[in-house]
Amino acid sequence: MKNVPLYLAGEFVDSQTSEWIDVTNPATNEVIAKAPCTTDAEMRKAIESAGEMFKTWKEVPVSERARVMLRYQALLKEHHDEIAEILAQETGKTFDDAKGDVWRGIEVVEHAANVASMMMGETVENVAREVDTHSWIQPLGVCAGITPFNFPAMIPLWMFPMAIACGNTFILKPSEQDPMTPMRLAELFEEAGAPKGVLQVVHGGKEQVDVLLTDPAIKAVSFVGSVPVGRYIYETGTRNMKRVQSFAGAKNHMVILPDADKQQVINALVGASVGAAGQRCMAISVAVFVGEAQQWIPELKEAMAKVRPGAWNDSGASYGPIISAKAKDRIESLIATGEAQGAKLLLDGRGCTVDGLPDGNWVGPTLFSGVTTEMDIYNEEIFGPVLSCVETDTLGDAIELVNKSPYGNGVSIFTSSGGAARRFQHEIDVGQVGVNIPIPVPLPFFSFTGWKGSFYGDQHAYGKQAVRFYTETKTVTSRWFSSEATSTEANFSIQLR
Repeated sequence: MKNVPLYLAGEFVDSQTSEWIDVTNPATNEVIAKAPCTTDAEMRKAIESAGEMFKTWKEVPVSERARVMLRYQALLKEHHDEIAEILAQETGKTFDDAKGDVWRGIEVVEHAANVASMMMGETVENVAREVDTHSWIQPLGVCAGITPFNFPAMIPLWMFPMAIACGNTFILKPSEQDPMTPMRLAELFEEAGAPKGVLQVVHGGKEQVDVLLTDPAIKAVSFVGSVPVGRYIYETGTRNMKRVQSFAGAKNHMVILPDADKQQVINALVGASVGAAGQRCMAISVAVFVGEAQQWIPELKEAMAKVRPGAWNDSGASYGPIISAKAKDRIESLIATGEAQGAKLLLDGRGCTVDGLPDGNWVGPTLFSGVTTEMDIYNEEIFGPVLSCVETDTLGDAIELVNKSPYGNGVSIFTSSGGAARRFQHEIDVGQVGVNIPIPVPLPFFSFTGWKGSFYGDQHAYGKQAVRFYTETKTVTSRWFSSEATSTEANFSIQLR
């Protein structure tokens, strides 16, 4: 048992709070740590420290800030498996899945090391006679990030390296369900040479989040989480005159045409639906079978029936437990509702057990067919290893179905037709599209571009859009008079007389 520390003003300190949150291992439900609900005084210290440090950090040359990120990514690689093991134990992810979580974060840090080229302004000479205009990209100030449980390495690393590389300081409020991974990231960031006070880490719940959303010293807030919380973050933050990017929920579809490779489709659906126990905002939760492709559902059932959950260090496990008993109960309730509303339950993951771990939050692979758009399992984000199959007659019907969804995080199509793929990617109203790729998460030099109810804000995460989000543009128009030019003009004037 350990108490998770705070990271304030460059020091790892024990909170003086009287309120603590249990951090549990979801495979056993044993308490493995306690996270503090940061006190008002500690929140104030974090904000003041970040504000004071911004005055000096913004003056550090961009090349020096980039070198901090280079050292940081080297340390993250060196400690990659260690971080993944911490992550696996507090989230329940399999070791391979946890390593992928860490690696995707490292890729963003590598991208942040290229920040100088992304902060270049623009210049036009002679916008008027002997008048020039140029723009500078400058940091905002103190920024904050509120991150979810499902990617405790990748998503914090989406945020604070990019913000800090741009010249800002940053306050991170990670999920209270798995705070130990973000704390290890903070330790390595300090070891990489980041000045004390550039990054602060606080813990807690809504009370601490509200401080970040309302304090005038915070200039921008990044969030990833559920739809209701995402809307609250966006509305509250913008109402308090902050720049906000809020990544919310999803209901991602995969459209399967009958000309696709059947085995590739089945393999992709199994991995994309139950991988990470379905606890990712880019998971495929709806399979749209077009025409004769509907005949593949029995083979999909056979493939899904072969996968099983297990402990993080079980090499035969396909995925881990659900993050909490409460989340497990919600998933099982939605499975029951789907059956009651008329969907055909082909695989039932309720009552799943894992040998030697009777108290874990286990849900087995679950498959529905005959799902309609009126059903709760179609409309709600289940966030579990549950896949709903929908049937349509044509590609046009499938596109119309997807476009009616209020969410627009990710979508994919599997086909061997270039024409069908082009039509799909052009007409679909979703921000991230995969063609024969089930989960189309872009690499960091592009941006994570959810649409509609999956995202509230203007600029997305990482890539060039993250630099725009964490910076402001200043435009300078100038005219200079040299003594030589003045003398020449005077002589010319005399000659004319």
